[in-house]
Amino acid sequence: MTMKYRLDRRAALGLMGGTAASVLIPMPGSRVNAQTLDKVSYQTNWRAQAEHGGFYYAVANGIYKKYGIDADIRMGGPQQNPSQLLLGGRVDMIMSNSFEAIRYVEQNLPFLCIASIFQKDPQVIICHPGQGNDNFAALKGKPILVGGAGRTSYWPFLKAKFGYSDDQIRPYTFNMAPFLADKNICQQGFLSSEPFAIQKEGGVNPLVHLIADAGFANYNTTINISQKMVDEKKDLVQRFVNASLEGWAAYMKNSPENAAANAIIKRENPDMSDDKIAYAMKVMTEKGIVHSGDSLKLGIGAMTDERWATFYKDMNAAGVFPAGIDVKKAYSLAFINKGIGV
Repeated sequence: MTMKYRLDRRAALGLMGGTAASVLIPMPGSRVNAQTLDKVSYQTNWRAQAEHGGFYYAVANGIYKKYGIDADIRMGGPQQNPSQLLLGGRVDMIMSNSFEAIRYVEQNLPFLCIASIFQKDPQVIICHPGQGNDNFAALKGKPILVGGAGRTSYWPFLKAKFGYSDDQIRPYTFNMAPFLADKNICQQGFLSSEPFAIQKEGGVNPLVHLIADAGFANYNTTINISQKMVDEKKDLVQRFVNASLEGWAAYMKNSPENAAANAIIKRENPDMSDDKIAYAMKVMTEKGIVHSGDSLKLGIGAMTDERWATFYKDMNAAGVFPAGIDVKKAYSLAFINKGIGV
């Protein structure tokens, strides 16, 4: 019988790696018996959205199944803590970033990052037009709404590079009203989210400054995993990575086949609309969030030793990480840089 993919909230298994069945990679077009599929769970960092689209594409269009995998893509949200789920063995892999991977090493935890879907972190600073806030340097001394997580991630980078100070920070509560009410205020946001809301709800076409374009080298929308699973189920991990990257390569083409993935996204997250998805696809493409830098030569999911070293050096200089961390333990290049999506 053929295996239908499902996006239910199955209880995770106690051991990393799920339930392994026989390893079988079927030929395209062949029928796969349910008993031949290996179960793999992947926890996203937020509600279903276009920014997770490649994973849903791989589910909806049978790519995981082609690689012999029953993929459980678990939607995140405000009440979810993916890191705790991973460390507790309740999920096989999670969506995360460079910061968390280096924290694993700092805290001597046996986890690491094995791929990065986003070559550019989509974190942005948003400003009103016509106020002289046309670049990052111009924002020195200006009031900026910053959330708690931002104060320990991108904000130290901006302080070190552009001379910002903590006196500029104003609390950010994920509410557009303070920004819309004061043209002198800037605020944090995600490239594909807050600018869309500001345009649609506030009628303002804001200036959007992508922090990655200023040299912020954080990898984002990563695949983080336990060392145990890497060691014991390397073939399964490679198949999951390959299928995910193929899903992203196809999703970013924005073809009619995206409809099946987007239907899952909208079903899982009723707040997600067609226009939000279209906007996210537009800005991710324009800004090279997935396709840029190393991924143009090495393929989607690309990472390099040089970029990890640069990121750690910059964050150490900014006071985020202490000296002496062996950053090479935070990641593995074994499963990526194979040209998928080039």
